[in-house]
Amino acid sequence: MSRTSSDTQLDKVQGIKGASVYNIHGLAGSQGSLSIPPIHRDVPGYRGSNEFILSDDKKTTMDQLREIGPWCRRKYKSIFRKKILYKRVPVLSWLPKYNGEDAIGDLVAGFTVGLTVIPQALAYSSIAGLPAAYGLYGSFLGCFIYILLGSCKDVPMGPTAIASLLTFQVTNGIWQRAVLLCFLTGLVELLMGLFALGFLIDFVSGPVSSGFTSAAALIILSSQVKDLLGITAKGNTFVEQWQAILVDIHNTRLGDAVMGFTCIVVLLLMRLLPRVKFGPPEVEDQSLLQKIMNKTMWLVGTARNAIIVVVCGSIGAAFYNNGQMPFKMIGDVPKGLPSVQPPPFYVPEVKDANGTITQEYESFGDMLGSFGSMLIVIPLIALLEDVAICKAFANGKPVDATQELIAIGVSNIANSFVQGYPGTGALSRGAVNNASGVRTPFGGLYTGIIVILALLFFTPYFFYIPKAALAAIIIAAVIFMVEVRVVKPMWRSKKTDLIPGIAAFIACLALPIEYGILVGIGLNVVFILYHAARPKLHLDQLITPCGIKYLMLTPDRSLIFPSSDFVRNLINKHGLKNQTPVVIDCTHIYGADFTAAQVIDTLIKDFKMRNQMLLFLNLKPSVCNVFEGAELEYRVFYDIEQLEKAIQEIRRKSFQA
Repeated sequence: MSRTSSDTQLDKVQGIKGASVYNIHGLAGSQGSLSIPPIHRDVPGYRGSNEFILSDDKKTTMDQLREIGPWCRRKYKSIFRKKILYKRVPVLSWLPKYNGEDAIGDLVAGFTVGLTVIPQALAYSSIAGLPAAYGLYGSFLGCFIYILLGSCKDVPMGPTAIASLLTFQVTNGIWQRAVLLCFLTGLVELLMGLFALGFLIDFVSGPVSSGFTSAAALIILSSQVKDLLGITAKGNTFVEQWQAILVDIHNTRLGDAVMGFTCIVVLLLMRLLPRVKFGPPEVEDQSLLQKIMNKTMWLVGTARNAIIVVVCGSIGAAFYNNGQMPFKMIGDVPKGLPSVQPPPFYVPEVKDANGTITQEYESFGDMLGSFGSMLIVIPLIALLEDVAICKAFANGKPVDATQELIAIGVSNIANSFVQGYPGTGALSRGAVNNASGVRTPFGGLYTGIIVILALLFFTPYFFYIPKAALAAIIIAAVIFMVEVRVVKPMWRSKKTDLIPGIAAFIACLALPIEYGILVGIGLNVVFILYHAARPKLHLDQLITPCGIKYLMLTPDRSLIFPSSDFVRNLINKHGLKNQTPVVIDCTHIYGADFTAAQVIDTLIKDFKMRNQMLLFLNLKPSVCNVFEGAELEYRVFYDIEQLEKAIQEIRRKSFQA
């Protein structure tokens, strides 16, 4: 916290003999005056409560009401400015400078990401417990919206593994819930953006984020084991999933297991292909053939998911024989684009052929109640994923979290009208986007077009894609989300940071994931409050020019209610131990609250009862204002010489008495 000009001015006061007035400029621009009277004739220095008064002009209620109109006009003019318009609609900034090189870079990147997003969308819909089509429905319109509102060129909007997991835990595979969740999540994100609440992700520390991400990766991996083995298993938490897997593991299908594990091995090997380089390390020194071979290796490694889907789909089609399937397949995917319609605000009742209710009716209120805290958790996690991409490829530039909230919020609202479920920027696709040479957010146009073409022409072929292949794609991706690598440097830098990280990790595995996040954040807040409640006091034994010893205590931070009693006990302890005058140096105390003022009042009375001197040095005007409001009787000085003269004078008078 920076010091005000008045604080600096007060610190420099030397040898004050008479009345002086210092101007104080508040944060709101109001100007008051700090009146310091002459030194008391009996006790040098300035006395609190009656003689150290912070005054300011008072405005009547009518004056304040009259200012509402001008204030609204000023706000209106500040919002509807060209600068704000360009900030909130970033496409206006980069589109006029768009050129041919940008177009080529965006085309290549958009096409490459499109090859990645289709198999991922099909796989992620399985995590969300929804039919495969819903992953594709949420993968094209958001790309178009982000072109207009997105501030980062590398962010590809669409379903992600973590967003899909959170969607499943809320909706339990009911598509009406998922689509409404997409709409409400987007609405919350948009409101958070309009109210500039992007700072909320600052409350999710790095260790908590790592613990949550690692736990989510293991939960996602566990959710795919059933498809990898061709068995049936359901569960929301990590423990429930593995209990269900162990119960049904004896029904493992050999064909699915062989295909699934083979795909995992192949995907992990293909992941290494972009690292293979032919020829000299510098691109300028490579021949044309070497450049083509290196680019081919990179493209094959990057499009590995699409290649696996095509190959395994072909195998599934070849072995399919009139309903006889050696592998479990994803089944029919509706052909064509989804119908544009408002999100459903109720879940209809569904009965089977025998009249048994398989899905109960739910009103909007019932659906809203089932979402609970996830309406806050999902937007925060979506922002966390999105900002992680922005920071990873920002090259030191600042990231506008508020604008990203607006962009992903509007994208999710739009996706809900085409039956999509909540999505955000995916880090894996963002890395592909960046490595493909994307130049602007316009690359999302080509990604969205490829998804639309897939929905229009290729959905009949999706029927033959084995679920084991999609499970392998997910498992091969999420195993790298388990952030084991951060444990060692965290242990070396600050071991206590491991506590909230490990707690979040364990809680996310054992409990519903939103509770796990709250456990991690709660522990972080406890640590912060403990740190605030236990300030350090620097102790100095000093001597006045006349040889009188006194104790200088310097707290290292502001006085607020958690630390007040602790500071009082420490000061009393040192005061009783030394039995000398005590001076509290308030140089680092930039703020205080009413509870602290009450405790200081008690401290002053403690010292007064045992006839021990307690003085204050360099007390800030803002803190003086709090003490004055609580009617404290205290003595404050802004010059060490005046302070020591006061100690000598008081000691002399006490000896005379």
